[in-house]
Amino acid sequence: MKKSLFLPLALLISGNALAATDHYVLRDGDFVRHLKVTKTSDDFTVSANVDYESSGKDRSTHCSEAISGKAKSTGENQLVLKKHSESEASFCELKIQLSPNGAKIEESKDCDNFTVSQCHFATDGKELIKVK
Repeated sequence: MKKSLFLPLALLISGNALAATDHYVLRDGDFVRHLKVTKTSDDFTVSANVDYESSGKDRSTHCSEAISGKAKSTGENQLVLKKHSESEASFCELKIQLSPNGAKIEESKDCDNFTVSQCHFATDGKELIKVK
């Protein structure tokens, strides 16, 4: 009985030991951006989301968007997430530049098909801060 419980537990622990997840956050005015990067062996999974809610007089303006998937390493500390739009024949491409303390995100023009109004994933040159 002990052996049958030990094996699944050992596999669960060893699988998690090989995975590393980093979180990055940027609060910029009415925007909050979050980036999660998980590395398992040589594979990367990226999840990015942006939330916007107006703090001005018009509180009806808000949006929340997310995108996730497998990313490819394109260089030292550089990742690219390419996601196909379900409604159109286009791709949203996020270029992520990682640093020891944060991350910057650039997005392709076609990412407009994934978001509404003010919401966009790009950080406009600002760096998301790595959560420690």
